[in-house]
Amino acid sequence: MRKWNWREGQRQQRRQGAGQRHGWYRGSRRRSSQDEQWYGYNDAGPSHRASQRRYDNQAASSSPPPTPSSSSSSSSSSSKASSAAPELPGFYFDPEKNRYFRLLPGHNNCNPLTREQLQEKEREKQRHKMLAEDEKPRKKAPRTGLNTSLLLQRRHLGLLPENSYCRLVHEVKVSGMRRHKLEIQSNDNSSPNTDNFRLIVGDSVCERVFTVNDVAHGGCKYGIMNFSSSNRGSLSVEMCDNLYFTNRKVNSICWASVNYPDSHVLLCLVGVADTPGCVSLLPASLFSNSNPDQPGMLCSFKISTAWSCAWCLNPQFDKTFSTGLSRRVIVKDAETGRTQTYSVGSDVLAQQFAHRVPVLYNGCRSGEIFSIDLRQRGRRDQSWKATRFHQESAITSVRVLQDENYLLAADMLGQIKLWDVRGTKPVQEYKGHYNEHAYLPIHVNEREGLLLAVGQDCYTRLWSLKDGHLLRTIPSPHPAANDLIPSVVFSSNLGGCRGLPGLLMAVKHDLYYFPYNTDYQDGGELEAGLSDYNEK
Repeated sequence: MRKWNWREGQRQQRRQGAGQRHGWYRGSRRRSSQDEQWYGYNDAGPSHRASQRRYDNQAASSSPPPTPSSSSSSSSSSSKASSAAPELPGFYFDPEKNRYFRLLPGHNNCNPLTREQLQEKEREKQRHKMLAEDEKPRKKAPRTGLNTSLLLQRRHLGLLPENSYCRLVHEVKVSGMRRHKLEIQSNDNSSPNTDNFRLIVGDSVCERVFTVNDVAHGGCKYGIMNFSSSNRGSLSVEMCDNLYFTNRKVNSICWASVNYPDSHVLLCLVGVADTPGCVSLLPASLFSNSNPDQPGMLCSFKISTAWSCAWCLNPQFDKTFSTGLSRRVIVKDAETGRTQTYSVGSDVLAQQFAHRVPVLYNGCRSGEIFSIDLRQRGRRDQSWKATRFHQESAITSVRVLQDENYLLAADMLGQIKLWDVRGTKPVQEYKGHYNEHAYLPIHVNEREGLLLAVGQDCYTRLWSLKDGHLLRTIPSPHPAANDLIPSVVFSSNLGGCRGLPGLLMAVKHDLYYFPYNTDYQDGGELEAGLSDYNEK
């Protein structure tokens, strides 16, 4: 028997341990190679990944060339991949160059890459693209398969009721409107208009448009433009002689029928410094030197912080107007001066009277919409509120339809809803409007079945009043800015009884006309379908 030596025993243990460690290392290497297949990662480093890419490129080059369908699908997949690039804080991914660029926070003039500038650049790119599409003679139909010849064929076959035919014809006409710049004629041609339009409001027949312009030194000027139209559809614009200047801001405007329809203009002026705010009732003849008529009623009421105003056309209260203030509503008789005050819990930003009954609808900053029946006296417990319902944000505009059971309301979340005031529930929503904090009106033309609104993004959108379908989006001719939001007027007879349906847009210091007549520049006649409709 061999004698045990402790040194040899330790040597053997070390050999076994080395073998175990060596085997464990090889096993771990095998496991890491399996993990490499699972995670797409290995320890070989960039050179191995480069070799893998070279192998993939060789395999791709040996494959047959792609077909047009496969190339389009690959390009769409690559565009999706670029658009799906992860967003890294402080970096911007350019899909064209397929790489990231560093961003600096805030508005830095030394750094051309700020997130705000990149977003503005993308918006401008989209606006120019839409302007180019609008210049095309053939535009996309507002609905699938909708065109004039198909509508006429279905009408002759008795498959389309007359009301639906007229409404759909207007939708086709709206989609084909093209932009034309109007020249404003004035007695003083030596000084062209260089002040930006802030607001335009047309009278009931759209022969006159009240305008408010911002002036460079602060404040604003206001006046009246006269429109006249020929039977060929040409539209001419003439500015009245007298323009009035004020250092106060004009918050709201409406036409007032004191002596005859649209004889006056009701203005809400916000106070500035030592100058208090007021509500002024001005005769329209005041803005023209050539008018031999007497100016008529001219009065001003010192009412501070007036947000909105409305004139009542109901025969029982035909000399009555209202103003929406901070937490108050004032109803006043313009002849007798009799005043009635209603206390509310929020600022009243929008108002309109119903026609058949003397009911005033109000929209508040809190999102509440309520009505006041003028035949009831005010009470302290607010039980005079005939109808109450809410939207999610501050109300910017309310419009009562001809069927006075329905009311349109827009808010500062960009929501436009049609409400049934009997059940105080929304029955239709018009999606696509954009607003975050601006005081923007909405416009309704029930004869053509259209709803219009200009968003804070400076896009003018037109919807079908019946079903809420977005018919068209019109970009602004100028870059978007908070102080360059277009103001629009839409009328069935723009320029008087011989006028055509069309859209009037004022933006910056320019005035644009979007007529139904596609041959406007050539002075063409209306198409047969629309002419028949106007004769009815």
